[in-house]
Amino acid sequence: MSSDKTTGGGATATTGSGDITRSLELLWGTGEPPVRGARGPKRGLTLDRIVTAAVEVADAEGLDAVSMRRLSTELGVGTMSLYRYVPGKAELLDLMLDHVQGALLDPSAPPPRDWRAAVEALARAQTDLYRRHPWLLKVNQARTVLGPSALRGFELALRGLNGMGLSDPEILSVIITVQSFASGIARMEAQAVEAAKETGVSDEEFWTRQGPFLERAMESGDYPLIAGLAEGTFSPDVDHFGFGLRALLAGFEALVTARTSRQGS
Repeated sequence: MSSDKTTGGGATATTGSGDITRSLELLWGTGEPPVRGARGPKRGLTLDRIVTAAVEVADAEGLDAVSMRRLSTELGVGTMSLYRYVPGKAELLDLMLDHVQGALLDPSAPPPRDWRAAVEALARAQTDLYRRHPWLLKVNQARTVLGPSALRGFELALRGLNGMGLSDPEILSVIITVQSFASGIARMEAQAVEAAKETGVSDEEFWTRQGPFLERAMESGDYPLIAGLAEGTFSPDVDHFGFGLRALLAGFEALVTARTSRQGS
């Protein structure tokens, strides 16, 4: 049985840190759940129910709140009943990731009209995914255990980007760049919410307390560029996501145009 904890004290959880073969068997349905003890699995309990419950707990309270004991309470079963379906939290995390990635892109939606629309759709979908499941930002996905949902999302992303005329490694770089941008925006938003929750101090109060010190600093003349910034520069209404996305699209557009011109010459 794998350890029930993959994190501690808010540390980053790492996918692929459990029994990788067992995770793959469960993701792809090639193995039977391990039955322990004389009695069989509880009627009505399924692997999908367990994973769905784990995601719901993580969404509401964070990944640290997910444990086999907590899930047994949520599902109204004995803790050992869960181990008949999944070895432990490390493997459960692999299943949770694939579960939420299944909602990244809609396979029934019509193909994007062009690669620009595909990039925008991917950026918005990825950012929305992190907003719905902020605990994903605390998961080290460097070694993601690839299940059917993860591969389906990758397939859909490639379908929309093939028209860029870039090499396969470059297309992968486009996806990585978009995902990194999305996670950065989502992390900034999530950390603001988390800071207010953990300290009990709102953003408005936090910056109000700093006001007198910042005013003196600006009046000192030591920071002329900061002092000269336009009013509203730090307004929460500024659409940093929209600006960043437009900049990404402009950069990709320049690359595609240069590549097309070179190939046509």
